[in-house]
Amino acid sequence: MIICFFLGTQQGEIEPVKKNLEEKGIHMQDVVVNSEYRIGLIGDTSNVAENALLQFSCIKEIKQIQEPYTLAGRTFQPSDTVIEVFGGKIGGGNFSVIAGPCAVESEAQVLEIAKCVKASGANFLRGGAFKPRTSPHAFRGLGLEGLEILKETKRITGLPIVTELMSPEHLEIFAECVDVIQIGSRNMQNFSLLHQVGRLNKPVLLKRGLSATIEELLMVAEHIMVHGNQQVILCERGIRTFENATRNTLDLSAVPVIKSKSHLPVIIDPSHATGYWQYVEPMTLAAVAAGCDGLIIEVHNNPNAALCDGAQSITPQVFEGLMQQVTRIRNVITSEAA
Repeated sequence: MIICFFLGTQQGEIEPVKKNLEEKGIHMQDVVVNSEYRIGLIGDTSNVAENALLQFSCIKEIKQIQEPYTLAGRTFQPSDTVIEVFGGKIGGGNFSVIAGPCAVESEAQVLEIAKCVKASGANFLRGGAFKPRTSPHAFRGLGLEGLEILKETKRITGLPIVTELMSPEHLEIFAECVDVIQIGSRNMQNFSLLHQVGRLNKPVLLKRGLSATIEELLMVAEHIMVHGNQQVILCERGIRTFENATRNTLDLSAVPVIKSKSHLPVIIDPSHATGYWQYVEPMTLAAVAAGCDGLIIEVHNNPNAALCDGAQSITPQVFEGLMQQVTRIRNVITSEAA
């Protein structure tokens, strides 16, 4: 349920409405849409009578929400969310590229790659300090040492850091030094972790789970947003199907579908979606043409020697050429839109 107030309604007129709802145990979220003040009612609203609310003369209308999510949906917020990170913007027509190695291996490695991807147009640096791996014997990152390397690389290059949070025990240090906290596909429904990042004033990159539906992804975003953090970026990174020619199946239809249902930015991860560097380029270009708000791409200076996901990593040289193609497609899209 969404309560819309008349344009120009003063806060003093709204407070009695809020008090009435608070007495019923209703949780609320405020938003301003085109100068119109709105309140989204969260949770069970079965004891809220529309007729009683409409007795408040400041209320313009009450909208019922059919979807199980409120805060992530366009009914509540029709305009696109724009998330500002370290001077850059994601969403609302702003296009961002996150690039870097799958895992932080050494300071020299990360710094070299960061300088290359920045020169080619990347806005953010990705790199895993803590790596969830299928095999317990595989390289699982450098941990806190890896975070220090990312911090130093940011100091030198100016690229904001995007890295995955695996455990609540590292929440404090991530809140301090990471610019965008990634929640990986394996933790998409780790509700305890989601609720804790929901209490931070920090952008969250939420990856779609291996077998999650789009509605489930939006409901997980709701879990973060209901705790106060509205800075959620959704990421399509491929889902598990019967097809085994690629690592996963990239669901490009997720871009227009999510954009029709949600105001949150949508980015694409063609690296994890395909699993093979040869397919990263065509899927990247297809994702841009589909209208995504950004990309997250794995780049390694020596993929054959990579300690994690070398098969799906492209070289800095390939990345440079790819960004030139992305720019051309973006120019076509934006010129047609104009």
